[in-house]
Amino acid sequence: MVTIKSKKEIEQMKEACRITGLLYREIEKVIRPGMTTLELDRYAEQVIRKNGGVPAQKGYPSGVKGVPNFPATLCVSINDEVIHGIPSSKTVLHDGDVVSIDCVVWKDGFHGDAARTFLVGKGSDEDKKLIEVTKQAFFEGIKQAKVGNRIGDISSTIGKFVESHGYSVVREFQGHGIGREMHEDPGIPNYGKPGRGLRLEPGMTLAIEPMVIAGRKDILQLDDGWTIITEDGTNAAHYENTILITEKEPEILTL
Repeated sequence: MVTIKSKKEIEQMKEACRITGLLYREIEKVIRPGMTTLELDRYAEQVIRKNGGVPAQKGYPSGVKGVPNFPATLCVSINDEVIHGIPSSKTVLHDGDVVSIDCVVWKDGFHGDAARTFLVGKGSDEDKKLIEVTKQAFFEGIKQAKVGNRIGDISSTIGKFVESHGYSVVREFQGHGIGREMHEDPGIPNYGKPGRGLRLEPGMTLAIEPMVIAGRKDILQLDDGWTIITEDGTNAAHYENTILITEKEPEILTL
């Protein structure tokens, strides 16, 4: 069921989203070659808790028998890892790595969700383009996030933009509604046909998140039950914000 947030609920939710946005500005200052992904994760948890939030992904149910709950604050996915990479003291960041970070913050009953992809060190022009196209796909998509439009208008715009640059969108995972629960209705794919799906109304809060692969769209899951990688070994990028549907333009809550 899709929840329409009241003005009071939106104000409460904005605080969780504010912390989420602040977190990425802090991560950008410290991420560097030689750092382990576990060091990055511990730093992120300190930032979140210092600002009165709780890392919502830590302990999040896998929902799959035999797969442990997620053990960390951040999902940290490197190069051909698309999403849900698990931080580790053994995983060291290197110059040129493409690092996608996804984090959800909980505060006062509501969630804020965002993802960013960072290029560690100098990196290649090819990877810079992948990251920029993924980010821009989000901004192209939310041009359609207006009252009276449908979910499919957002989805179709993202998919067409990504594919126009020769990249692929992940089809097995998607954006989602968000609020008191981390994942709420509706689902928001990154591909599809315009004019399909739920009609947008003021007060809807949505996490829109292009997940883009430089090569083919096919993915695999590692034995840890969480990490998703590209089947062809090409790099991937991820960009996400929580937005609010208003009577006018959409409001991005996690910038």
